[in-house]
Amino acid sequence: MKRTIFLLAALFLAATLSYSQELPHPEAVSPSSMGLSAASPEVAALVAEDPDRAGVNIHVYEFDPIVDTKPPKGYKPFYISHYGRHGTRAGGSDKDFVYVVERMEKADSLGILTDEGKALLEEARAVRDAFDGREGRLTPRGEREHKMLAERMYKRYPGVFKKGSKNIRIFASKVPRCLVSMASFVSKLSALRPDLNFTIQSDDKVQPLLTNDCSKDHRREASRMTRKINHAPVDTVTILSRLFTDPEKGREVVEYVGRFQRRICSTASFARNFDIESDIFRHIPPEVVYNYFDYHNRHIYLTQCNSEEFGDIRMPRVKPLVDEIVRLADDAIESGEVAADLRFGHDWPYMAIVSYLGLEGAGDRISANEISKKWFGPKYICLACNLQMIFYRNNKGSVLVKFLVNEKETLLRGLEPVEGPYYDWNLVKENLEGWRR
Repeated sequence: MKRTIFLLAALFLAATLSYSQELPHPEAVSPSSMGLSAASPEVAALVAEDPDRAGVNIHVYEFDPIVDTKPPKGYKPFYISHYGRHGTRAGGSDKDFVYVVERMEKADSLGILTDEGKALLEEARAVRDAFDGREGRLTPRGEREHKMLAERMYKRYPGVFKKGSKNIRIFASKVPRCLVSMASFVSKLSALRPDLNFTIQSDDKVQPLLTNDCSKDHRREASRMTRKINHAPVDTVTILSRLFTDPEKGREVVEYVGRFQRRICSTASFARNFDIESDIFRHIPPEVVYNYFDYHNRHIYLTQCNSEEFGDIRMPRVKPLVDEIVRLADDAIESGEVAADLRFGHDWPYMAIVSYLGLEGAGDRISANEISKKWFGPKYICLACNLQMIFYRNNKGSVLVKFLVNEKETLLRGLEPVEGPYYDWNLVKENLEGWRR
């Protein structure tokens, strides 16, 4: 019943949200004005269906059923090029969790917490305690995610690992959560196929590729544009009456209700990362949850993806990583000595890669005023998000490639496949500047 109410409220919100009408483009693109339109009911419904998605890039990986389109006759998989983000992690700081606990403990000392307020206090304490000083570290859930991803890859393409080369090249960011993700993935592959040979590179040469980011000026301008979004007025009465027997005293305790609600959202977003299944979002009015999602969803797209405003600035910065992916793929195709290249890095390069390649959905080129309608970040940039390029070859040596975004077959924008989701590799390379389209 609660979920139904939440869904209806979010759908109502989608029809009523309003945004500021004047947001200048960065001068590097071309000054003009643009309108920002309301979200689509479909996007609002996806957040309402699972409020944990409001965390966007800190949403846990969703293991959906695997669906494969049969390859063209005579083609068999022989090589995989993979880029995976680290799995579920702790936050970069516990300040939001501590803030919520401190405010609620003060209210508790005054004897003004409702039963719901007491429940929130206990749930926030659980998240704070689970953090336990593990700043940015991979959680046990993150380890499980990468073991599961490795197993699903192996069982989906057993011929890649059982036949031909047993050599696998590993490239990992030096950041601990990436190294532990890599170790979890590799340990599972080793358990499934003990005769695989691994070489691992994690050094100053690969680090810049796997931490690729937008420029500071780009981020500053995108942040300015995102902050200018003017959502509908936020309900501050509901949460105060839910949590405090004396709402006015409660307002004095939390001081800034908007900040208080955002930090509850942040606490709620990390709960599942620690295997805490309490739905902390239930304490927050649905429009607040949506606004929290919308801000982060917009900001991530504008900073890392192929937006009309910033794509021509962001995409060239990831070109060295794309070039390296292509170079190693060509090497594996020619030599026949490599079964897979597996990369373990971060989310920003991942989004830039799928955008540069021109993958539909995740890499769509849209304007800022279309983000709320057309781009749903939790589907693409969740924790443990991954790109898998599966290469196929026939007896004549012809090579095809299929793209999987979070294990789902995905088409390229502006290029016709040979059949289904299968593309001629040479044509793909010619189309690599598909991000311009």
